[in-house]
Amino acid sequence: MRIWESVVIGAGQAGLSTSYHLRRLGVEHVVLDADERPGGAWQHRWDSLTMDDVHGVADLPDAPAPGRGDEPANQVIASWFDEYEQAQELPVLRPVRVDAVTDEDGLLVVRSAGRSWTTRTLVNATGTWTHPFVPTYPGQRDFAGEQWHTVSYPGREHFAGMRVLVVGAGASAVQLIGEIATVADVVWATRRPPRWSGGDFSGRAAITAVQERLDAGLPPASVVSVTGLHLRPQEEAAARTGVYGRRLPIFERLERDGARWADGRLERVDAIVWATGFRPALRHLAPLGLRGPRGGIPLRRGGSDVQTTVTSVLDPRVQLVGYGPSASTIGGNRAGRAAARAVRDRLDVELAEVSAPR
Repeated sequence: MRIWESVVIGAGQAGLSTSYHLRRLGVEHVVLDADERPGGAWQHRWDSLTMDDVHGVADLPDAPAPGRGDEPANQVIASWFDEYEQAQELPVLRPVRVDAVTDEDGLLVVRSAGRSWTTRTLVNATGTWTHPFVPTYPGQRDFAGEQWHTVSYPGREHFAGMRVLVVGAGASAVQLIGEIATVADVVWATRRPPRWSGGDFSGRAAITAVQERLDAGLPPASVVSVTGLHLRPQEEAAARTGVYGRRLPIFERLERDGARWADGRLERVDAIVWATGFRPALRHLAPLGLRGPRGGIPLRRGGSDVQTTVTSVLDPRVQLVGYGPSASTIGGNRAGRAAARAVRDRLDVELAEVSAPR
């Protein structure tokens, strides 16, 4: 039976960064990726999202990120990832969708459709894209129109001539409203008022804001929740039509023809777009029992840089990148380097324990 020194799950930005640093540290590993081709979650983004539209893409180790432009981000970044995997000779195996990770006789066993990989350490880099979140409301199954989540957004032309309810207060909601409003009548509903950003988006400001939340004892939050929503030129054009000013509080229930508010108001709509975000895709780690009493996975704070907080408190063999403090392309690279170092340190500890005289 082959025993790997480490297995990385996921070949997005954080996973590729981790693999790069593991190779430099001489750690024998394999990267398991669920997609059929390189590109991470970026390859699944809607076609209208261009490189000019994205908030920012961080460099990969020894590979500057693609520049701005009007090319679709899902093509540009996927090609960049593909070239990077080949240039760095990263050991990516695909498509492999991991079903579960278990602990057997002190080793971690990664299972996928009848196959398995046994390893001493694990780096989880699965992100959130495969776990879209759709809230539940009374009458949801009774609604006769279409329901979409941003994960499967079909493009604005699909909604031409419709009346569309967009639910959510994040960046995706604002972006999609801006483009859907050019071909359809849009109703916008949010659970809480959106937080608008003043000035240009700053990656450094986002990092600082996330770290300040953690230092204050607050749970990690998304970049948008701490920096506010930034309007691109197309959203600024949409804003001039008043579409963002007509925001409604969240509805009480759904009915066959639309959404009903607590005051009796009914908005008849043909489709609903749930721009309600994602949750970490971690179900395969459930057998390891990594969650704390409050439901989150506690991570060991390793220093002043919040993005290097990657090691599971309950099982130090497991590193999580792209989770919590490092859940952005900004944090993925630092987290990947930190995870690789933590893996190397863990392996050194195990070797020392085996070599120690008894």
